[in-house]
Amino acid sequence: MQSLQIPGGGAMPALGLGTWHMGESSGRRAAEVAAVRLAIEMGYRLIDTAEMYGEGGAEQVVGQAVAEALRAGDVKREELFIVSKVYPHNASLRGTPAACARSLSRLGLDHVDLYLLHWRGDHPLAETCDAMRALVADGRIRHWGVSNFDVDDMEELEAMDGGCAANQVYFSVRERGAEFSLLPWQRERGMPLMAYSPIDQGALAADPALGKLAQKLGVTTAQLALAWVISRTGVVAIPKAVRENHLRENLAAADLELSAETLAEIDRLHPPPSRKEPLAMI
Repeated sequence: MQSLQIPGGGAMPALGLGTWHMGESSGRRAAEVAAVRLAIEMGYRLIDTAEMYGEGGAEQVVGQAVAEALRAGDVKREELFIVSKVYPHNASLRGTPAACARSLSRLGLDHVDLYLLHWRGDHPLAETCDAMRALVADGRIRHWGVSNFDVDDMEELEAMDGGCAANQVYFSVRERGAEFSLLPWQRERGMPLMAYSPIDQGALAADPALGKLAQKLGVTTAQLALAWVISRTGVVAIPKAVRENHLRENLAAADLELSAETLAEIDRLHPPPSRKEPLAMI
């Protein structure tokens, strides 16, 4: 699995597992835990979650799966890269460490590898940054970052002495707005862009034009769409999957190498932005 370097040291796998909408139903809990556990067995090492997902339920799912995998010897903790996020309304100087402690308890871990501000809220950004840096100093998080931040927000953040390791945004072959200015800005600073919903929550699997191109290449439409995202320099993709065949397809997409001709055809089907656009959000 290819990895991307993170500002401040360390690396992040180029493909991970998203957990949005997990932990929302007790009836699906066993299947979701099994899916995350299977993903780890397959070789997934990056797992993304948040306190918002299922109001902590997704973190519990991840925590149980990771605990089972560690006990079984399937993986070592240092081989995993666990990401979680703090709600904006919790992201004050005192609220951030309290929220982090709750997340760590649900995950059953003593630290997360990356802790993100889920989106910008009413608390002063400087307070959140100070709280994040304190969590790094305490060893409760290895790195910190943000989510759903556009260039103006990132520039404001950079002016506060830096320290941000990643920015997670909605980015896919049909939602390419981040390519115009945000992605170049982050590339210049060696800061990974984490693409959530890289297959448009599965909708791209039904894209007829991409489907024809994928058929010529002998891959699924979703694999082609995901491989395109991963092919972007400086981008990490975190698609959610629960079914075994989707987990395997997504993992295999990380090994696809797209030719210049294929990339040009995708640009024709879904052109890159020609001007600055509002950052897409879900």
